[in-house]
Amino acid sequence: MISVNEIQEAWQLLKPIVRRTPLEFNERLSELFDAKIYLKREDLQVVRSYKLRGAYNKMASLNSEQLKNGVICSSAGNHAQGFAFACKALQVKGVVYMPATTTQQKISRVKTLGRKFVEVRLEGDTYDDAFAAAIKVSEAENKTFIPPFDDHKVIAGQGTVGFEIMKDAPDFMDFDFLIMPVGGGGLSAGVGSFYKQKSPKTNIIGVEPAGAPAMYRSIEKNEIVFLEKINKFVDGAAVKKVGTINFEICKEVLDKILLVDEGKVCSTILTLYNEEAIVAEPAGVLSIAALDQIKEQIKGKNVCCILSGGNNDITRMAEIKERSMLYEQLKHYFVIRLPQRAGALKEFLTDVLGPNDDICFFEYTKKNSRNSGPIALGVELKNKNDYQGLLKRMEEKGVQYQTINDNPDLLTFLT
Repeated sequence: MISVNEIQEAWQLLKPIVRRTPLEFNERLSELFDAKIYLKREDLQVVRSYKLRGAYNKMASLNSEQLKNGVICSSAGNHAQGFAFACKALQVKGVVYMPATTTQQKISRVKTLGRKFVEVRLEGDTYDDAFAAAIKVSEAENKTFIPPFDDHKVIAGQGTVGFEIMKDAPDFMDFDFLIMPVGGGGLSAGVGSFYKQKSPKTNIIGVEPAGAPAMYRSIEKNEIVFLEKINKFVDGAAVKKVGTINFEICKEVLDKILLVDEGKVCSTILTLYNEEAIVAEPAGVLSIAALDQIKEQIKGKNVCCILSGGNNDITRMAEIKERSMLYEQLKHYFVIRLPQRAGALKEFLTDVLGPNDDICFFEYTKKNSRNSGPIALGVELKNKNDYQGLLKRMEEKGVQYQTINDNPDLLTFLT
């Protein structure tokens, strides 16, 4: 574990640099789960995530020669932004390697935060390509590589989130549950280290996206597991391999790891935005999205969820809504066949679709040489329980159909 003293020293160093983000009581979630639920709002951090803490703490520990030679990192997200801000604050020249597929919004944000102290270089199509390029340049030009999570100083910096939670808890409240996202393991190792030593009775729960359970699988097998294939949607927490140092610490400090479906993540993002005007990124809401899974255990308890980031690209909102509706079983896609005769489509609309069903996708190609033509159809429901009625009416009317929601390869063509 990282020592309490090391984390407290990191906090003293970071105090003039980072924002001491609020620990807010959330009335809606507290009523929903019959518990006292607080949110640690790292989405309100200077760079809209906790990553600045670790990056700055690491860079501030370098000697004058290392700082003179410059620093380098690879990232397509929050680590790059924390790195850039730290470079500007320390007035150190830095290079950020990002995949060529990185959105212009993220590239512009890194340049804005780093100003003249940071150079952005695009390399390859994936993070692994950017990482390989950064390591190569680091070795060739003697620049210090600033890792996103697998480093003692980085972990200690992230651990200051836990220090602030304990310091700001009302009336010295002891949290029964502390819930946080897990990606490479920097935040969970740091905050977990602090809380396990200072409040051993607190249940510390890590949350990973179901499509990238790197820490879950590693702890399950008691060795670091490399995931060949992951779902990258929750990009701030989707890693193929956790950090070596982080793994050893998380084995010791995490009482449980929960996995959350990416669709549930999307529903949580939309609810936070619609109900409370909180703009959160997918990884940022993992702790809140997991509450349903432990609702019985947290009843009547004091709970803290770390909302770890708010860097959500506005262009993703359509995809987020789509994934949410599919998860909530409110949107269904089909390929159906209707007889090619006048009135067949009208009969389908009037006799098969329910009064609250809405067509959201329709594509039809008439085949003159055939008796029936395929239609790609998307239907939005007001209530997920209406789905069985829709299927029953299609069968009663003799409509041939194939469901697409359970076929990911076909679904990608329509969504």
